[in-house]
Amino acid sequence: MGLLSKKDAALIKDPLADNNPITIQVLGICSALAITAELEASIVMAISVLFVLGVGNVVISLMRNIIPSKIRIIVQLIVVATLVIIVDLVLKAFAYELSKTLSVFVGLIITNCIIMGRFEAFALGNGPWRSFLDGIGNAFGYGVILIIVGFFRELLGSGTLLGIPVLGDPIEKTGLYSIGYENNGFMLLSPMALIVVGIIIWVQRSRNKALIED
Repeated sequence: MGLLSKKDAALIKDPLADNNPITIQVLGICSALAITAELEASIVMAISVLFVLGVGNVVISLMRNIIPSKIRIIVQLIVVATLVIIVDLVLKAFAYELSKTLSVFVGLIITNCIIMGRFEAFALGNGPWRSFLDGIGNAFGYGVILIIVGFFRELLGSGTLLGIPVLGDPIEKTGLYSIGYENNGFMLLSPMALIVVGIIIWVQRSRNKALIED
């Protein structure tokens, strides 16, 4: 028997494709639009949500039998707020410039529909191990979309990846710029993030007819 059962493995694999929180459940769209103009910001946000959702799901699962139903939402908010504060302090300590870029959006992790949804729909009814797998699975599904969108927006909008020029120098007209290529400034605007997400949804649904029927 492997480390994970078939059902446990599905908790990680399903959110990566057929039950992706952004492209299928349409959750967490705000951050996908707001912070994906740079690949670095997309990666950091993905890692932040991975930590908050993975740890948060375990904490809520461990507390599920002692949380009064009338205040469960308040308890969930306290848990996620505590984890977000930890993420924010770590960013300020080790990546201050990036923390300033993400400051508002890191705070908004507290109200991220994906996190509160997994707390309510899964962690409150399952054990710590399955809750952890569900948390990291949905966080990976969320992060993959952010990273894909951030990759194309920075590459086509700025000609860089992680701030490093990869298409040449637009000033010196080297690389692709030597043959007349120009960066598409529209890719740095939020509406283009929505278009990129839409293209991902189209590709995903064109490969899986069951999603079209749904």
